[in-house]
Amino acid sequence: MMISTRGRYALRVMLDLAMNEGGSYVPLDDIAQREGISEKYLENIIVSLSRAGLVKALRGKGGGYMLSRRPAEYPIGEILQLTEKTLAPVTCLESGAACPHAADCLTLPFWQGLDRVIDDYLMAHTLADLLPKGKSV
Repeated sequence: MMISTRGRYALRVMLDLAMNEGGSYVPLDDIAQREGISEKYLENIIVSLSRAGLVKALRGKGGGYMLSRRPAEYPIGEILQLTEKTLAPVTCLESGAACPHAADCLTLPFWQGLDRVIDDYLMAHTLADLLPKGKSV
């Protein structure tokens, strides 16, 4: 499993919003500037986050984006599952995959265990866990 740039940037956007919103909407160009990421690239990511209800959007003057929930209510796994095609460590565990060797595969239980560990880890950590110490939002 390799987390894509899209997934890493989505996590950075969410963290930036957690640290900078202060109860008001944050313009996308501010996020892009702070994070050193192209605004055009971030537009695609933020649309996905907005459609999924992870962020709220407001157009026009004073508009921008803000988190829909408190940072502690966002498991990292939720954000990455939205942005990544798969988080499975091997293709046979991807959603909808059918392996003709599954019935007699000696390594399948190992990969299933690794998949559970990855999922448990990503769901056990929240956006709040990534905030700098002493910064609670």
